Formats: sequence, structure tokens, C-alpha cells
Amino acid sequence: MMEFDILSRVQKIGDRKGATVYYARLKSQAKMDNDMVIERIVRETSLSEGDVKNALISLSNVVCEALQLGMSVDLAELGNLRLNVPSRMMDTAEEVTVANALKAPKIIFTPTRKMRDAASAVKLGIDRP
Repeated sequence: MMEFDILSRVQKIGDRKGATVYYARLKSQAKMDNDMVIERIVRETSLSEGDVKNALISLSNVVCEALQLGMSVDLAELGNLRLNVPSRMMDTAEEVTVANALKAPKIIFTPTRKMRDAASAVKLGIDRP
């Protein structure tokens, strides 16, 4: 479950300028750290802890290498990783260079339907003291 607090602030711009508005803010998000992930995989498979650690390290290495080569990476049941390099609009074709037009590459993750369904199934709650 994800719990939210209700906070308020005075709007500084727009149609509601000067009005007090209320919004929900996530209190804190639980985190499954690397050790917890490894322990869960060990419990659900016949792999040893060392095997799982090696597999995760190898996965990281393979993904980084593929991204450095500009490739997208299909992560099966998880989704897909790909690079996106936004470009600035220039006035002339001559101005379109790597230094001038291309912005820093960003990694885009596209989850599978299974993962999107898991995210949609999370229970949400607002804490009203």
C-alpha cells in the first residue's frame, strides 16, 4: 500500500493565484533492496545466492554494453530498455551537429502489460489524521 499525506500551499500563478490548494504527497515509499531481491529469487528458484548475484551482475554488464552500442534491450517479462536522444530545433541544416542539436541520451523503460497491471493493482490510501 502507498500512503499519502494531504498538504496545502498558496498558488502563486494561474487562475487560482492567491488561493490555498490541497494535494496528496507520498509519505514514504517502501524499497526492496538488492539483498531482498536476491533472497526472494533464491527462495523461488533452485539457484544459489551466488548464482543470483552473478546473474544480476552479468545482466547489468550486458545491458550497459548494449546501451553503449545504442541498442535497445528486451528484458523478457520486465519490459524493454532503449535510449532516446532528443534534438533541439535549429534554423539551418548546417547548425544540426552533435554538439549543437543533440541533447544528453536518456534511458526509457517500457514495462510489459504484466508489470503495468501490477502497478495498477497497488492499493492507495490517504492518511487523514
